[in-house]
Amino acid sequence: MNSLPIDAVLPALRQALLARHEVVLQAPPGAGKTTRVPLALLDEPWMAGQSILMLEPRRLAARAAAQRLASELGEAVGETVGYRVRLESKVGPRTRIEVVTEGILTRRLQADPALDGVGLVIFDEFHLRNLEGDLALALALNGRELLREQPALKVLVMSATLDGERLGRLLDDAPVLTSEGRMFPVATHWSRPAQPGERIEPRVVQACLQALDEQAGSLLVFLPGLGEIRRTHEQLAEALGERADVRLCPLHGELSLDAQRAAIDPAPAGQRKIVLATNIAETSLTIEGVRVVVDSGLERVPRFDPRSGMTRLDTQRISRASATQRAGRAGAWSQVCATGCGRRTSTNNWQPSVRRRCSRQIYPALLCNWPSGASHRKTCAGSTCRPRPPAPKPVTCWRGSAHWTSKAA
Repeated sequence: MNSLPIDAVLPALRQALLARHEVVLQAPPGAGKTTRVPLALLDEPWMAGQSILMLEPRRLAARAAAQRLASELGEAVGETVGYRVRLESKVGPRTRIEVVTEGILTRRLQADPALDGVGLVIFDEFHLRNLEGDLALALALNGRELLREQPALKVLVMSATLDGERLGRLLDDAPVLTSEGRMFPVATHWSRPAQPGERIEPRVVQACLQALDEQAGSLLVFLPGLGEIRRTHEQLAEALGERADVRLCPLHGELSLDAQRAAIDPAPAGQRKIVLATNIAETSLTIEGVRVVVDSGLERVPRFDPRSGMTRLDTQRISRASATQRAGRAGAWSQVCATGCGRRTSTNNWQPSVRRRCSRQIYPALLCNWPSGASHRKTCAGSTCRPRPPAPKPVTCWRGSAHWTSKAA
């Protein structure tokens, strides 16, 4: 087993969890917290043979983390280590480490608020704040306080960029442990300024071709969505021509597991990779051999539209924490660089690190299944309960000669 920077803080982490029920762990990208921490804590005396739940923000990260943990034990996924994501699970009777996504954990907490048989819940990459992750943490703490008996449920929150001191105060002054990691210096270069109305793909292609000529190793390119990945892939394939030493590997949630694995695995000897990824490669995934990160500075996030009553995808600038996280993917292997294709951003123009997302789907199940919703269960009497927020004022819209009025909710 190779040595990782997180190994130096593991003894202190064991002692902290022995003394307290909540601990915050800060470690830079590539330190090995996702790979090492669950295995290091699995056989601790306070675990008493119970299992570990580790929360990952994305399905790809959950699968990759489970596969890496299983490979560290020399086992297949589904034995000691398994995972559960939407419409897919690989767990067995001997599974003691389950890597799950946010929706899976929320539903499990609704069905079993005390989390019987679980000794530790790990919230990985907690800086990717959203409603589901915050709700899962609140339900875990509340269920432990109201319903859990000995042994107590322990909570470990891990992140690379979150303010650990503030989070520690929120968790009843929990101890905050910091791993220095093994980050190499990262030099940031900015591409030419964007012109009004200019698409991002040509500038990304230009930055990739320049990096191939000036730098060694593979490239990791961050793009906001699948459409940008396809267009960039086509333009790069045309620009590279018949070069056999460069492979183009898209990486997004709609790919098959084999295609995702091909993008994550190291490039064959004598070849370099250009991985075209969405923000799923921002956290929990360390792609071996990446020396250069090309960052478009954009991401696509779901937002609730009160006018239509539906969720849509908006493209926006990334936060400062995301920019740091993306650049850190280059510094895990050698002294390299990160190239920004977005507009050079002033301090006041970063998106806030905490993005509030309105997700109304979880509220009906929460009200009907959580113990405090007993009175509500009597009201709904087992029917399909869909409580709605107060409707906003009617919106009057003019479309050409047609005049119509609608209620957003």
